Amino acid sequence: MSQPNLAVTVGRDRPVHLKNPVIAASGTFGYGLEYAGQLDLAGLGGLVTKGVSLKPRQGNPPPRICETAAGMLNAIGLANVGLEVFLRDKLPALKPHGVPVVVNLYGESVAEFVELARALDQAPGVAALELNVSCPNVSGGGMAFGCHPGPVGEITSAVRAATALPLWVKLTPNVGDIVPIALAAQAAGADALSLINTLLGMAIDARSRRPRLGNIVGGLSGPAIKPVGLRMVWQVARAVSIPVVGMGGILSGEDAAEYLLAGASAVQVGTANFVDPGSCLRVAQELAAFCQAQGIADVNELKGGLKV
Repeated sequence: MSQPNLAVTVGRDRPVHLKNPVIAASGTFGYGLEYAGQLDLAGLGGLVTKGVSLKPRQGNPPPRICETAAGMLNAIGLANVGLEVFLRDKLPALKPHGVPVVVNLYGESVAEFVELARALDQAPGVAALELNVSCPNVSGGGMAFGCHPGPVGEITSAVRAATALPLWVKLTPNVGDIVPIALAAQAAGADALSLINTLLGMAIDARSRRPRLGNIVGGLSGPAIKPVGLRMVWQVARAVSIPVVGMGGILSGEDAAEYLLAGASAVQVGTANFVDPGSCLRVAQELAAFCQAQGIADVNELKGGLKV
């Protein structure tokens, strides 16, 4: 059998075309440039930048990362260079690599999200925007917006009116029922949904009797959360008519295939990048090998193929 087709499209009215369904996830891949010496960025399906805010952010006090069983906790706090430096230094430097760039946006108010979207709307080299309404490690904005349908709909609608770019909304798993929130984002004009962000957790050093994170609580990621991610992607994909980009604990091509079977159109690889900088390319290669072994000519045949 010849090599399977790995190309996918995320979105219909404002499509984002990817050479393969494996995208580097926000917060785990810097601005992409940090990994340019480790792998060929052009081989990625796409990359999502660190969350970009209007002004530079220092983030939370250290320690900000803690290894856990089958994963890690982080409380980075959306440290970033800010919009001005991102537009001046980071975004132009990505253009020669020829990889679709999705810019993750973080604001503490609807007005901040709108201002960011307007500034990026005409910026060359932006394939899509990803609204971060789900970060658990900041006191303002973030998950505070993403836990209820109303605020998610309000932010999505406001940003939709401010940009013609494809709009992805990143959802939090730290809710009782994710489906109404997904439906609210869709109704407000989202082109796709990214899920899941990290799960709230904490770790304690029993000997010092102190928390292992300076922020006390952080976001749990890695293989430990994959069952939650799969469940939520499956639930949301059955409820909405827009694409879902799945993530949470993907380490291998078969992990990616599971998310596609649950209904995802593409996937994001996050924590694995800390273990192996070449994880995204390896996952894509393993996904191709999986399809070939299964006699699948087109990776899109996997989408929503779960037999229940």
